Amino acid sequence: MTGILLDSDPELAYQHAQAAVRRAGRVDVVREAAGLSAYRTGRYAEALSELRTVRRLNGSSDHLAVMADCERGLGRPERAIALAASPEAEGLTEEPAIELAIVVSGARLDLGETEAALAVLAAPAVRQTRGLLGVRVAHARAAALSASGDESAAEAELAGFDVRQLAEAAGESPGDDEDVVVFDLEDDDAVQRDTASDLPAGGVIQDAVVTDAAAVADDFVYDDAVSDGAAASGTGRDGEPV
Repeated sequence: MTGILLDSDPELAYQHAQAAVRRAGRVDVVREAAGLSAYRTGRYAEALSELRTVRRLNGSSDHLAVMADCERGLGRPERAIALAASPEAEGLTEEPAIELAIVVSGARLDLGETEAALAVLAAPAVRQTRGLLGVRVAHARAAALSASGDESAAEAELAGFDVRQLAEAAGESPGDDEDVVVFDLEDDDAVQRDTASDLPAGGVIQDAVVTDAAAVADDFVYDDAVSDGAAASGTGRDGEPV
């Protein structure tokens, strides 16, 4: 339900995600939905925390671009740039890496570094991107060109796209190919009832695995260290979704 509502009613999607977290807080897709809905509703600190949790639960860095954009939303563009230079960013596949480049370009603009913003998007792999992501790259390049004072080049960058493509790339309409995460609370209730019916008398499984609290605590310490290091080593939001 959260994924279905994310474009049409982000606030309601956020409420659904919060209800899901209360019921299944250790499920990675639930925390992912919570993080993305928090991001879409401008709750950047909360989104950052949730997506860090997702990374601890499943080891994936696929949402690194969203995390970097949250840093921008919190007024910390230098941390967004440092996050893009972290070891986690090195293992990204092509699409998440291009998403991250778009965010870094915006962070450079936040800092008034227009030439650096354009340079981030100058790599051949970025320039050759096609489809909706390619339109978003063009949007980001146009923003950097406009900030540098080259309005004619900015207009030329977008000239090959129609109004629908530009609106979709700006997040004003949902993409047909967009992946969504759906978490149905009614299905979750059914799973919980089935699970309860399978429990032995007393409702306790003797061999249940207990989460290693020390390991989880270490993860939090590590994430805080990464964020603090990012701020020290680093070189807003523009409304465009990641």
